[in-house]
Amino acid sequence: MTYETLARIAQTWGLVLFVVAFGLVLAYALAPANRRKFKEAAEIPLKDEGEDNGEE
Repeated sequence: MTYETLARIAQTWGLVLFVVAFGLVLAYALAPANRRKFKEAAEIPLKDEGEDNGEE
């Protein structure tokens, strides 16, 4: 095999791999089962520092 052939195979399958990986990450991020977990994580910067350990 020549370099050009190997490069073309790597580019094609690399693109396929990244598209599939992007689709899986997108499906995970938008899954209804993960909604509560991501909502709680998004609210972390808005919480007071003492709120987690019972201090006020």
